[in-house]
Amino acid sequence: MEFGNRTKTQAPPPQNVSAKPLRAKLLQLTNVSKTFQSVTQAVEALAPSNLEIEEGEFVVFFGPSGCGKSTLLDIIAGFETPTTGEVLFEGSPVTMPGSDRLMMFQEHTLFPWLNVVRNVMYGLKHKREFRFRLRKQRETARSWLKMIGLEEFETSLVHELSGGMKQRVALARALAPDPKVLLVDEPFPALDALVRTKLYADLQDILVRTGKTIISVTHDPREAACLADRVLVFTPRPGRVQKEIRVNLPRPRDINDQEVGEYASRIMEELENPPDEK
Repeated sequence: MEFGNRTKTQAPPPQNVSAKPLRAKLLQLTNVSKTFQSVTQAVEALAPSNLEIEEGEFVVFFGPSGCGKSTLLDIIAGFETPTTGEVLFEGSPVTMPGSDRLMMFQEHTLFPWLNVVRNVMYGLKHKREFRFRLRKQRETARSWLKMIGLEEFETSLVHELSGGMKQRVALARALAPDPKVLLVDEPFPALDALVRTKLYADLQDILVRTGKTIISVTHDPREAACLADRVLVFTPRPGRVQKEIRVNLPRPRDINDQEVGEYASRIMEELENPPDEK
């Protein structure tokens, strides 16, 4: 056999455990901009922007309020149509919302008349493989509640939960239909520091265990440094990406770690010193 005759020079090189696997391009944005037109004026929210996001990345849009980062998230989700440019998801144009790109909103948007497990099940009933299969819906919902540590609260009603628990249920509901991209639009500011820390840990754990692509929006530099593989720093309106910062820290990360703080300082420095002022 060829294997038995292999010489030393033909031996495969040792595996580089630190090398990252090649990732597929999942999202491609070309010349994407957004201008909102009212009766009296036009407001340019987002300047023409180009961006690529790879499968399995955690990308954070960071910038001041009103810089267009949430608008760009809505365009990726299919909630908004760009004024110019094109968004491609796996090579196909994004023209509407889809179950492959699901959003976790600033408010938990849970249904108060449903208990926890039925809230998580809600997004499953429209998927073909779950339609009319309540047992499969329930099993899948329970598996996600277990992942975020809320399995014992599956029969609780929404009003019986704390703010942090509601957001974790909302996270499970967004993930249950197995989207390829999870979009996270600043769901944490109203929560206390301990609850936010738990949610940061949940998101990192989900990233590592499932390989999900996650795109998040924040104006908190420590949150960006704690969560992201890449932080895209936006200019004030009309927003555009002025700097990309790669966060080369192992996971899980604690938001209070010194290294996270150092990256946060670098992110803020970029925000406070845009290119035309350097």
